Amino acid sequence: MSRTFRAGLILLGLLSVGDLAGPLLTDGEHPPMSVALIGSALGLVSLVLVVLAWRGARRAVVPLIVLRLLSGLSAVPAFFAGGVPAAAVVAAALTVVLAVVGTTLLLVPAREFAGAR
Repeated sequence: MSRTFRAGLILLGLLSVGDLAGPLLTDGEHPPMSVALIGSALGLVSLVLVVLAWRGARRAVVPLIVLRLLSGLSAVPAFFAGGVPAAAVVAAALTVVLAVVGTTLLLVPAREFAGAR
């Protein structure tokens, strides 16, 4: 397993843990409790997939990427809904950006970095 792949798994794992905490951090409106609970379920399944991928199960990578990108997309309404606190918009932006970065780290072939070592 390359360092890049490992870094992607760690980043997506941290995002998953953050999703698990969603129901504890919401005020019920930003995000709505239903969104926080769905995000928490996505986070739990994602954590299981991170562990499987870490142990070498390549078949866990594609579902992990799909779940993390869905989780990132669930944050997009914060940019368009009215009355969303600035902190929630910043958190949504970080979620989207970090999901894309983590996914990219998983998808970049290790051989591209072989010359950089």
